[in-house]
Amino acid sequence: MATNDLEAAAQRLLYAHETRAPFASDAQLLKLPLALAYDVQDLFQARRAQGQALAGYKIGLTTPRMQKMCGLDHPIAGQILSGTIVRSPASLQSSRYVRLGLECEVAVKLGRTIDARNGDFDLERIAACVEGVCVAFEIIEDRAADYARLDMPSLIADNSWNAGAVLSEISPLPDLANLTGRLWINGEATDSGSTADVLGHPLASVQWLATHLARRGRALEAGQWVLTGSIVPTRFPKPGDSYRFEVEGLPPVAASIA
Repeated sequence: MATNDLEAAAQRLLYAHETRAPFASDAQLLKLPLALAYDVQDLFQARRAQGQALAGYKIGLTTPRMQKMCGLDHPIAGQILSGTIVRSPASLQSSRYVRLGLECEVAVKLGRTIDARNGDFDLERIAACVEGVCVAFEIIEDRAADYARLDMPSLIADNSWNAGAVLSEISPLPDLANLTGRLWINGEATDSGSTADVLGHPLASVQWLATHLARRGRALEAGQWVLTGSIVPTRFPKPGDSYRFEVEGLPPVAASIA
């Protein structure tokens, strides 16, 4: 696919977001190698950044429940722009989105660069690069997608639907091997899951991302955040809702919807 075609695909995505068009597969992307879909993502995000820095990455489809929800069986990555990160407790305006979604995650902040181009990083080496962790909501903009008709290249190109993150207070890295996470909606316990569901361990999600970026000639940089993947399936809040997500031993994250 020629560079001009990739740029045209990114421009189509930008126009779809500006006009609040529902998410749809891009016929020009369906047969692309995933590496080219990520090239489109890069171009799309560069157009949206408008001076914002790259604050980190999200990783999606890291649990069996999320893969089943989307009908896809492979992790994906997206970019997080600095201006889209807010602190808990947050107030989110649903009118800003075609359809606002929230995903319940553990976020990792790096204190050291992870450059997998220089060799593999096992979980112990990755842990040594972590400055801290927090509980987070990933903000999703799926533009009212039909989850029965998703395809990987179109989803990746659309930045894997990341629209930001709500972060709780950062804490030192605990043992993340098998912690229970619980979602509360309007004061009622609604769903739960385990950090073990995230590729077996949330740091394995960071490991996957480091390898993915190395293939693209990049590193995970010190100071960046990584959203490791949703423990429970995406929820779609309504105005007036209040959300709270807890992972045992960590400060919770909270968001109200206006």
